[in-house]
Amino acid sequence: MANMKNMAIIAIVVVVAAAAVILTQSKRAAIQSPKAAAENAVAPVSPNPGGEPVRVAQGEKLPRLIDLGAHSCIPCKMMAPILEALKKEYAAVFTTEFIDVWQNPDAGKKYGINVIPTQIFYNADGKELFRHEGFFGKEDILAKWKELGVDPS
Repeated sequence: MANMKNMAIIAIVVVVAAAAVILTQSKRAAIQSPKAAAENAVAPVSPNPGGEPVRVAQGEKLPRLIDLGAHSCIPCKMMAPILEALKKEYAAVFTTEFIDVWQNPDAGKKYGINVIPTQIFYNADGKELFRHEGFFGKEDILAKWKELGVDPS
């Protein structure tokens, strides 16, 4: 009986400690500086104000898609073949990059991600255009590029 009581106490302590860690991390994220909040703001902006999709000429800087995830997370594993296909099929239109944030935790901090996978769309000048959290299918990614003014066709 004493063993059961001790195990219950240990379980309660572990749950309370985990809750404290989660609360501390969420408070840090909520108390970010106004500059960091502005940098992390997401606003879909078309790189071409006229609204016509743009095709980038060879040799110019390309728009960029970064997927932040991990090789061992299930939705990230589902994204892997999509990212490889995008990298090969649309290399002349936009670059595609994968960063494993479990192997490179500083990248998660640098890009301010909360969930993996997270996809971040950048224009050719490096300005963030859009951010998506969770699994994102190939057709959805291509549709988002088109909406952002980059013609993947």
